[in-house]
Amino acid sequence: MDQALLLIHNELLGTNLAVYWNSERCYHCLPQLLGNVSGSGEAGKPSTWAPVAVSTQHTSILQLNNTLEEKEVCRLKYKFGEFGNYSLLVKHVHNGVNETACDLVVNKNPVDSNLPVCIAFLVGLAVIIAVCFLRFLLSLDDFNNWISKAINSRETDRLINSELGSPSRAGLFGDDAQPEVWRLSAVPPRLRCVDTFRGLALILMVFVNYGGGKYWYFKHASWNGLTVADLVFPWFVFIMGSSIFLSMTSILQRGCSKFRLLGKVAWRSFLLICIGIVIVNPNYCLGPLSWDKVRIPGVLQRLGVTYFVVAVLELLFAKPVPESCVSERRCSCLQDITSSWPQWLVILMLESVWLALTFFLPVPGCPTGYLGPGGIGDLGKYPNCTGGAAGYIDRLLLGDDHIYQHPSSNVLYHTTVAYDPEGILGTINSIVMAFLGVQAGKILLYYKDQTKDILIRFTAWWCFLGLISVVLTKVSENEGFIPVNKNLWSISYVTTLSSFAFFLLLILYPIVDVKGLWTGAPFYYPGMNSILVYVGHEVFKNYFPFQWRLQDNQSHKEHLIQNIVATALWVLIAYILYRKKVFWKI
Repeated sequence: MDQALLLIHNELLGTNLAVYWNSERCYHCLPQLLGNVSGSGEAGKPSTWAPVAVSTQHTSILQLNNTLEEKEVCRLKYKFGEFGNYSLLVKHVHNGVNETACDLVVNKNPVDSNLPVCIAFLVGLAVIIAVCFLRFLLSLDDFNNWISKAINSRETDRLINSELGSPSRAGLFGDDAQPEVWRLSAVPPRLRCVDTFRGLALILMVFVNYGGGKYWYFKHASWNGLTVADLVFPWFVFIMGSSIFLSMTSILQRGCSKFRLLGKVAWRSFLLICIGIVIVNPNYCLGPLSWDKVRIPGVLQRLGVTYFVVAVLELLFAKPVPESCVSERRCSCLQDITSSWPQWLVILMLESVWLALTFFLPVPGCPTGYLGPGGIGDLGKYPNCTGGAAGYIDRLLLGDDHIYQHPSSNVLYHTTVAYDPEGILGTINSIVMAFLGVQAGKILLYYKDQTKDILIRFTAWWCFLGLISVVLTKVSENEGFIPVNKNLWSISYVTTLSSFAFFLLLILYPIVDVKGLWTGAPFYYPGMNSILVYVGHEVFKNYFPFQWRLQDNQSHKEHLIQNIVATALWVLIAYILYRKKVFWKI
């Protein structure tokens, strides 16, 4: 999977070649030696090197050097195709000038590895169109009348059968139905766009955690840059911040004391951290887990710490929604921001701490302010400096054995030191992101029923945070002041993903909550049971029917089908639990 075969034919008499390979996505990396090809002994009889596997995920850079003179013979960039078979012919060109040509020949055509994703997308699009068309039909009076007549006809037949002795079903459809309607009407109204957003992030998280069809863009970026997998966790953090403000405001309005609410916040944070430590340390087949190898950071651990800090911050400085916003539906222009100036001050102080530690903390053996991946990056000058200050703080405070051992940086950059993307320093910026989510929640509550004002503010935040990202990154993956980096949770990563989050809310809020054009299904259901779905998908990911033996383990198509089915099952489970009103809350 994600590989092609390459044969190299050397027709240069007496010239031995060293073949080096690199990925275009590997920034300032040392070329990796694939092997040596001996020179041809006779004219017209090339020396052939045994085939080697080359990656097809990104554009490859091949460099052939003369081993004797240590100079470059030729260099080419090429995007190899999966399962393709290629030959590289190295020979002299007789055109009056002593030149060497490197010609690439396709011996066997590759397959289109992205075709299964395109088909899955088109099938999903067809389902959406079919559902929309059905809803449109149901909105037509003539169609509704036809359906009603059919239902009434069936109901008449049922009553006749009942009179002839069929058992009564009044207990199922009559008396028992009334309490269900009453309970639903008693539930306080929620913003469906918030639950839909949370469910969207969660379902994407489940899909990428299950493998995402083994496609590189459904995996985390090796270092700088963004993939689909890099979007989901920060979005979940963002919408958690919105939920914190909305739920705490509701609880305080019902008369709950701040001290009691603080106890609930502390207990929930403690439970999230404990559950997270259990989940990230599976040991089903290796016997008892040693305390010396327990990983401490993780997704739920970071959520627990972030939740605690942001919730306590809001609790300490909580103010009731201004009366003018509640009764007159009229708030001042910046009321949602000025009412939170103490929280903003704390957030800016925390961000100053992150910047100071990241760029000024001395790290032994590494340049101060280093943001690189280490390994073979930066021409191999700093192999043990993965993550700079962030990695150093984790290794210093937690120890090498208590953090993640297989970071995404070792895929392209061949790093050897442990590094945890959910480490200590990055938690500061997850707090910043959650607080931006709090700001979104305040906009929704302060300007409730003022759709235009809400959309204007979402647009302003989307543009403002996007502009900050443009400045910090210089619209470049690697050349900016602070690149977008999920492993570091860099501030540009936070502003970029927060900008995207405000844009999503800008779309979801009017469609789901204002116009009611979309109910949020199917994402709404897992969004209502997020902890259960997250914990469940992690615990049962290796069990049938979420995973089974594939006929071809090297097939993107089979992996994609398996991962889509597993993800769909969790959506179905969430829907069934929603219908039965079963929600797991901690």
